[in-house]
Amino acid sequence: MRSRRLTMSLAPSPSDSRATGRAHAATAVVGPNAAIQLIGVLRARTDPETLRRILAAAGVPEWEARPPDRMVDERPVAALHRATRAGLDAEPGKAILTEAGSRTGDYILANRIPAAARAVLKPLPSWLSSRLLARAIATHAWTFVGSGRFRCDRGDGLAFEIAMNPFCAGESSADPVCVWHAAVFRRLFDALVSRNTRVVETHCCARGDPCCRFALSGIGK
Repeated sequence: MRSRRLTMSLAPSPSDSRATGRAHAATAVVGPNAAIQLIGVLRARTDPETLRRILAAAGVPEWEARPPDRMVDERPVAALHRATRAGLDAEPGKAILTEAGSRTGDYILANRIPAAARAVLKPLPSWLSSRLLARAIATHAWTFVGSGRFRCDRGDGLAFEIAMNPFCAGESSADPVCVWHAAVFRRLFDALVSRNTRVVETHCCARGDPCCRFALSGIGK
């Protein structure tokens, strides 16, 4: 299988992705599922007043009735993620963002990775399928890191790094906060590479680190 056949994105359609990709240098955008799935989980796991409060704090009260359905400016999406962390207690907030990340992974698996590619990846040795999946993630990273800078590090095991991660820009935390990204990565690798996949954010921009670093384990050599 040639790696170019493995495509993935948070974007609503391939044509939209290509069009907005050309404008990415001027306007940092991310896929709408970074907002759609989070709003869906907030709606399911909290009360209507909490959802309205978090959306208002993020500056997007209109998203209660009509979440974005195409590539969207990263700033309100990042504000929604930050408002979720600020507006909920630590553990419930982490659980909601984790579930939203898993749902985003489910969306990608169902809509953005062709069935033929999924069928080829699953029986491959995990060391090979992990490389192919990592390459696809790197190719489409702009759809979920916006103005951030993505790097795949295969030095001492596989790890993903996001420098200048807009999803936690301006935050200060003693612990890593980017559980949404970690959950997206884990869901994809869990479904396509190994059920033993673990993803741990070892460094975080919110903690003052130079990047958010996600170390993957349980995926073979």
